[in-house]
Amino acid sequence: MATVSYETCPTSAPFFGFLGVTAALCFANIGAAYGTAKSGVGIASMGVMNPGIVMKNIIPVVMAGVLGIYGLIVAVIIQGSIVVPTASGATKYSSFTGYAHLSAGLCCGLSGLAAGMAIGIVGDAGVRGVGQQDKLFVGMILILIFAEALGLYGLIVALILSQQSYQCATV
Repeated sequence: MATVSYETCPTSAPFFGFLGVTAALCFANIGAAYGTAKSGVGIASMGVMNPGIVMKNIIPVVMAGVLGIYGLIVAVIIQGSIVVPTASGATKYSSFTGYAHLSAGLCCGLSGLAAGMAIGIVGDAGVRGVGQQDKLFVGMILILIFAEALGLYGLIVALILSQQSYQCATV
């Protein structure tokens, strides 16, 4: 009968991979939801005074929504890399791989959360400001781009981390 080193490939290792899937999706979606809600409040408030530019100022909501997509991408990639244990209960999914997938999920998810908070705050104040002074639009967009970049950095690092793996061999 084949045996696997339970030190490098414990049966609990996939837990950390699935935790990475959860972290990537949930934290990124919390950031996306916060950014959408906060920006949406600003758009609604600005729209009362200047309804003609509501569609022009919908950009922060779109940018916040993209953060949820980043989390979804990483979650699907990590989930596809988790190896199912054999019928005997042995797994080829190592602790190293589980920790790498957990760190990838946290990297993407928490970066998305931070970016969503920044987009929400900037979007709220920005669209209100643009409602009063149209010349602030370009400045608002630039700040939003830098806030979105935080989520993109997390996505890139998460994609690199998700490719780190060690397959346990049966002995």
